Amino acid sequence: MGKPNILLITTDQQRYDTIAAMGYDHMVTPNLDRLAAEGCCFPNAYSCNPVCMAARHNIITGLPARYHGFDDNYFEDDPKVIPYHLPTFPQILSDHGYDTIAVGKMHFQPCRRYNGFTKMELMEEIPRNLEDDEYAKYLKEHGFGKVQSIHGVRHLLYMLPQRSLIDEAHHGSSWVAERSIHYLKENAGKRPFFLWSSFIAPHPPFDVPDGWADLYRGKELPPLKESKTPISAAAEGKKCIADYPDETCLRRARELYYASISFVDHNIGKIIRQLKESGEYDNTLILFTSDHGEMLGDYGTFQKMLPYDSSARIPFIARYPEKLDAGSTDERFVDLNDLLPTFLDLAGADYPEPGILPGESIFAEEGEKDRSVQYVEFGHGGSRWISLRNRRYKYNYYYGGGQEELFDLEQDPDETINLLYKDPGVDILAVKEELRARLTGYEERYGLEGYVRGEKLAVFEESAPFFYRENNPPIFPGKQDSEYLTREEEIRRAVERETVVKLEELDVPYFAERGTLDEGKLFPG
Repeated sequence: MGKPNILLITTDQQRYDTIAAMGYDHMVTPNLDRLAAEGCCFPNAYSCNPVCMAARHNIITGLPARYHGFDDNYFEDDPKVIPYHLPTFPQILSDHGYDTIAVGKMHFQPCRRYNGFTKMELMEEIPRNLEDDEYAKYLKEHGFGKVQSIHGVRHLLYMLPQRSLIDEAHHGSSWVAERSIHYLKENAGKRPFFLWSSFIAPHPPFDVPDGWADLYRGKELPPLKESKTPISAAAEGKKCIADYPDETCLRRARELYYASISFVDHNIGKIIRQLKESGEYDNTLILFTSDHGEMLGDYGTFQKMLPYDSSARIPFIARYPEKLDAGSTDERFVDLNDLLPTFLDLAGADYPEPGILPGESIFAEEGEKDRSVQYVEFGHGGSRWISLRNRRYKYNYYYGGGQEELFDLEQDPDETINLLYKDPGVDILAVKEELRARLTGYEERYGLEGYVRGEKLAVFEESAPFFYRENNPPIFPGKQDSEYLTREEEIRRAVERETVVKLEELDVPYFAERGTLDEGKLFPG
């Protein structure tokens, strides 16, 4: 065998408790279960920054926002780019003889920046231009050119039950598998490869194709987490993003979220089967993970960008028989910063300035990284928070107003009781001070500059709460272009088989006031 190949498979917004083999038997994930049985599960894996752009730039650079600049999502009206001097793992692997291929969602800025990849076939959530997105062009070539919301309706129905406007064979999750398989067939062992197969699902909208939509209907699902003490102001701001008229609607949305994951699992199985047929299965590190989780109604909140495990903790499975025992479990803390050094370690490639990397190869049994704690960060200014957990406790610090949380994860794994809420005892305060001191050190070393002042964490004015609903209609089709289905027609098609959704019960005026929808067209007659 030659140099080992690397297959990175990522989902978007998949929380940690969504793989049956990792102890969550409500899930239907036979292919990931098989990967776990043949590889190693890492149950204490975290996103270093639980939001899409930040997490993905951590992955490719192995560095936090202090270096690459993406502490949150940034878009064209607030542009940001990786500094030119920062190396990425695709660049380094390419320099060491690897073919480096990216398929699916990358969320780079600008979107066509290759960041060291030999080839990219993009499938972004909201393509700015048809010509920039291989999946959008594929749909146009295969008879779906009239569809604007190619990844589901991202405004009125953003987190609500809906069906895909694209059939199963041409759905984005199927396309990522098909293009990954095409590459594996094309390469056929010619040279070592790094392939990143990046799915958008289960990121909302939960646009599941018909054949998978009822997989979890009526099945017993895990109970929602409910906080017994007030949640953070940052979490309170994550309540209004969804628009669930009742618990039945929320329940159905959760069913579709899980179904979306099972559909991805089905497509992962296709990729792995092709890898086996190529003869490169045992010579390939397969690493599966996600960029961050999803609150999914826990504590009444939705989306990510929070330090709680539903948002920040992620699934993580690796298979490479030469270094990992089949069916094993590694309880160490691992995170997305560990991916770059792991890939370079396997490829025998060096990083030009290893001393700045916060991560380390997962194959380093007695490495230098302190894996007794896990540091997580998000955002800037008054919206910034940082978090540190050890085996028992998690401490969260919010710069806006200096709010603090401390959870005993041994006694309270669902993070329902903030031990600092009322009259904490001496022992609890001692735990807080110890974790706060360690967190301050991590923030000074790896966090954004200027947030530790005089060896103390700064306090900013708390960001004012604001009402928000996701309102991201498609961009590249012309607003009045008759070539496309209207947004109102897409909504009706998306919910025609989801009877729990009553359009008249939703906050249609919010979207009408912003010019996204026409109430008259949505409710004709």
